[in-house]
Amino acid sequence: MSENSWRGIVTALADDRAREVYAHLVLGDSIDMALAPLSPGRRRRVLDTLQSARLIAPIDGGWRVEAEVFRSALAAVPSAVRPAGVDRFFANGRLTVYPSRAADREAVLAHIAERLMTPGRTVTETEVTEKLAVMVDDPVSMRRHLVDAGLLVRSRDGRVYRLAP
Repeated sequence: MSENSWRGIVTALADDRAREVYAHLVLGDSIDMALAPLSPGRRRRVLDTLQSARLIAPIDGGWRVEAEVFRSALAAVPSAVRPAGVDRFFANGRLTVYPSRAADREAVLAHIAERLMTPGRTVTETEVTEKLAVMVDDPVSMRRHLVDAGLLVRSRDGRVYRLAP
């Protein structure tokens, strides 16, 4: 199966009549009642749709459910790459979870400080807050965390910040 095989399965099951016929087959019931009100062409299309999606297969003049189709379709889809390191705490450049482990917090704070400022450059409190607002929900608390961690140095009057040496 290809990684897009699930599309055929979803397409087939999106059709109300095909889904009803499939449900009868899954439950071991006769599909005659579900197919009876349909024209011969529509019956053929419903069965062809289910068969082309590999949900059913012909057997002795009837149909059997192909139970492996879902497992095969899932196995064909590549698994998502899980972010590692500090990236696991960010989504689209924003901090989504403030880590509880001290080592993770230190790494996240260092990452934010690195993104926030250029070494040797001083920035006003307003600029720091605005830049942090792009990355975190609470920029004022994050600014305090960065100062407390020794990553940012604040002037005595609190107006200017720079990266710690």
